Amino acid sequence: MAWRSINTLRVLAMEAVEQAQSGHPGTPMALAPAAYVLWTRHLRHHPGAPDWADRDRFVLSCGHASMLLYGLLHLSGYGLSLDEIRAFRQWGSRTPGHPERGHTPGVEITTGPLGQGVGNAVGMAIAERLLADQFNRPGHQIVDHRTWALVSDGDLMEGVASEAASLAGHLRLGRLTLIYDDNRITIDGTTSLTFSEDVGQRFEAYGWQVLRVDDGNDLAAIDAALSAASVQSDLPTLVILRTVIADPAPTKRNTSESHGAPLGAAEIAATKKLLGWPDEPFHVPDEARADMAQSLERGRRWHAEWEARMAEYDVAYPDRAAEFRDRMAGRLPADWDRVLPVFEGGGLATRQASQKILDALMPVIPALAG
Repeated sequence: MAWRSINTLRVLAMEAVEQAQSGHPGTPMALAPAAYVLWTRHLRHHPGAPDWADRDRFVLSCGHASMLLYGLLHLSGYGLSLDEIRAFRQWGSRTPGHPERGHTPGVEITTGPLGQGVGNAVGMAIAERLLADQFNRPGHQIVDHRTWALVSDGDLMEGVASEAASLAGHLRLGRLTLIYDDNRITIDGTTSLTFSEDVGQRFEAYGWQVLRVDDGNDLAAIDAALSAASVQSDLPTLVILRTVIADPAPTKRNTSESHGAPLGAAEIAATKKLLGWPDEPFHVPDEARADMAQSLERGRRWHAEWEARMAEYDVAYPDRAAEFRDRMAGRLPADWDRVLPVFEGGGLATRQASQKILDALMPVIPALAG
């Protein structure tokens, strides 16, 4: 059953990119097994309530692999239709080339610029820490989620990823896990052209727990690594996942050609034959739908359990509960701007002005961090 779902994700990625004649098929194909294990065994989410406050956060930092996320959203019940999958990268569709927050249900953050999603994930983990510290009370845990991100070689080459990862290690953000797609391929060729550092040692130096999975198709090993990450509370975790880009395409796997271009009709036909897949375009087996639909039932249960905890919190701490809901809705405290300093004419460095503003706002806007 698992492999029917995984191969459905792979085929949808191949065919959507082919139909659009634009996109990145290789990474979604390689990451489909890991994404499946994360999505079905570890990620606490509810397709029926995509903005549930205590859901786990999922960041696709390698936003060019968007068809992986769209396939997951389609199969697990987020209301993303097969017609939208067919309309990948078309004007007006809900399946743009890179995921966009607020445009597609289930997309946590707009990603695309490499490295940015690592910073986003670290920020989300900091937000969880801040919310938990400010609102959880003994016997009343209403903030208890984790942040997961899929990241690529290209992400980890970027400076923003280094800065964010260093901060995450310093803050010991134990509820953060990055899954690193170590496929050693870029759009120009192998990563050895420009990238030879030991990523694992680098993250250990940042203060991260580093785990390794040597085969991106080994579901048990992936599951074990994510389970180990889930019980880690003191250190953020990097899972180095060795994959083969465009696996199992017979002639395009492990090639740079599969990174950012359609595989071609002949290669797709050969891959389908290898998988025992029907020729019908955009075929989704009933078994895959049934398998992934379990996310909806699990999500209902998790959401209901949290709603029960929140109801108890409402009774025990009504003022804090109201503030929590305001925070989740993005509502600022009344008259927050009254505390803003007034600057007279004269010279003042922008960093000093910023400091004065933040010093004034921090006591009245507890959501601020920095």
